[in-house]
Amino acid sequence: MKAAVYDQNGPPEVLRYSDAPDPEIGSGDILIHVEAVSLEGGDVINRRSSPPAHPAYIVGYAAAGTVVAIGNEVTNRDIGDRVTSWGLSGSHAQLRAVSAQQTWILPARADIAEAAAIPIGFGTAHHCLFARGRLSSGSTVLVQGAAGGVGIAAVQLAHQTGATVIAVASGENRARGLIELGASRVIDHNRESVADVVRDLTNNRGVDLVVDPVGATLATSLAALRDEGSLVSVGNAGGGSLTVDLWQALQRNQSILGVFMGTVFSRPEARRTVDTMLADLSQGRLTVPIDRRFPLAQAAAAHRHAEDNRILGRVLLIP
Repeated sequence: MKAAVYDQNGPPEVLRYSDAPDPEIGSGDILIHVEAVSLEGGDVINRRSSPPAHPAYIVGYAAAGTVVAIGNEVTNRDIGDRVTSWGLSGSHAQLRAVSAQQTWILPARADIAEAAAIPIGFGTAHHCLFARGRLSSGSTVLVQGAAGGVGIAAVQLAHQTGATVIAVASGENRARGLIELGASRVIDHNRESVADVVRDLTNNRGVDLVVDPVGATLATSLAALRDEGSLVSVGNAGGGSLTVDLWQALQRNQSILGVFMGTVFSRPEARRTVDTMLADLSQGRLTVPIDRRFPLAQAAAAHRHAEDNRILGRVLLIP
């Protein structure tokens, strides 16, 4: 098979398009012919910051496609099923072997490229908002990095719940797109003070909940949060060290909650949530904006495009 591989971590140019061995499947695994890869923030961070486990390493969390082989103990998947999948590596390839339990069967009307983005982006956003953040109708939520995969999902899901959504993203085009998805106000962090605008919008109270996938914005997120509000920190898309002075948060009785989805997706309730969102996608109740599609052979260019921080929605790789 062909895959985008790298031998050492670094800039996008470490990725090369190369022949790679077809993956072998275990008794509980399935083999997927990949039709769409959703380029996730974790893919970029891992390629940039984490030394690969071995040469010719295949990065990537999220991919969707058609089942072409199943292990001898798999009873809930069939050859020909359309599925979306997650894993800690291996998405940037023509074939992917994963546990059957790390896949979801797609509804008949679900677009396979859009479905590739549902488990990681939307699954993470849902867990941040509801399982951790306990968001309810009438609450106010601030979404940092709102133009990214988790951010776009969080804006939609929070809006549909009846919350007031304040999004943070730069650029007029991205602002317009986020308003269409449900944000009541978009703050351009390059031109405005996020905390000052939030205080103006909330009569100096602050928001009830912040979802922060950026990391470098934690101090700003806490400044925008009300007394006894909750900050959900999920990832480090901004790079750098995840450090923040907690003294003000302690004085204001604020809660800081962490999310790492690698330990969550095996839970039955998380699996059911993804199934529900796939059904919503197929019925048009959720939107996965596609910023741009790249051939898998241009994986380095796709990573570079994603890192330019001007996208709205998902960058896809098509094998």
